[in-house]
Amino acid sequence: MEKLTFQLKDEFITLQNLLKAENLVATGGEAKYVIVDGLVSVNGECESRRGRKLRSGDVVTFEDYEITIA
Repeated sequence: MEKLTFQLKDEFITLQNLLKAENLVATGGEAKYVIVDGLVSVNGECESRRGRKLRSGDVVTFEDYEITIA
């Protein structure tokens, strides 16, 4: 599993925007589908809300990537 760190520029980033920012999906539509299909987890639990606010310390897992929010 590849471990990545995403540095926040604001208070939070949404799950959908994180996937796009890390180039793990090509579009917002693709992000919506992988999230709704249950392919993304936050802090070890399946997350189906694309607008989920991620803050420092959260860990997102998608495919072979683990992204820590810093």
